[in-house]
Amino acid sequence: MDTELPGRLIAVEGLDGSGKSTQIHLLRHWLEQQGIRVFFSEWNSSVLVKSATRKGKKRNLLTPTTFSLIHATDFADRYERQMLPLLRAGYLVLADRYMFTAFARDAVRGVQPNWVRSLYSFAREPDMTLYFRAPLQVALDRILFGRPQLKYHEAGMDLGLADDPVESFRIFQGLIMAKYEQMIDEYGFDVVDATQGAEQQQAQVRDLVSSRVDLPSYRWRRSR
Repeated sequence: MDTELPGRLIAVEGLDGSGKSTQIHLLRHWLEQQGIRVFFSEWNSSVLVKSATRKGKKRNLLTPTTFSLIHATDFADRYERQMLPLLRAGYLVLADRYMFTAFARDAVRGVQPNWVRSLYSFAREPDMTLYFRAPLQVALDRILFGRPQLKYHEAGMDLGLADDPVESFRIFQGLIMAKYEQMIDEYGFDVVDATQGAEQQQAQVRDLVSSRVDLPSYRWRRSR
């Protein structure tokens, strides 16, 4: 595994509905405006396994271990084909969810935590991980705003935690939150108060990134 790379890896983590995706997209746009070499990668987006994941979810065929293996395959494909080459090329790589999502979700689904971590042992830790901390009700309200219902797996309905999707979401996401909270000190997460307004959060995110990364050194060099 490469320990010293010219690029920098910045990940965002948080509950569904925490607003992390909005914030990383705002960060990406801001960096691009500064002329920074930046690349974005999103959880569960590899074309190699995306269709299989979608079909498995739709037919409710995925066991917790299968879920874990599929997401690890997705991650490995994006890491080897996209993230790692661009880190070597001196880019800022932004990841909407990283291996910590698997550490939290898979453990809650009953998969042995050490086994899950071994699946991702090939990957480097991010240079920064921004954890967007949002109360369960805030996350739930944001998800339900603009759409009628929760998704089956998003609410953890496959685990039989509760018959009501909203109650199942609270239980499932509450368990995931507890896993995230345990990782804050272990992995040095930077905690962002996700109850703040979007502009306040983005200002904090930009300050954190600017203080840790020498942004001018990642600007595109103009040819003379």
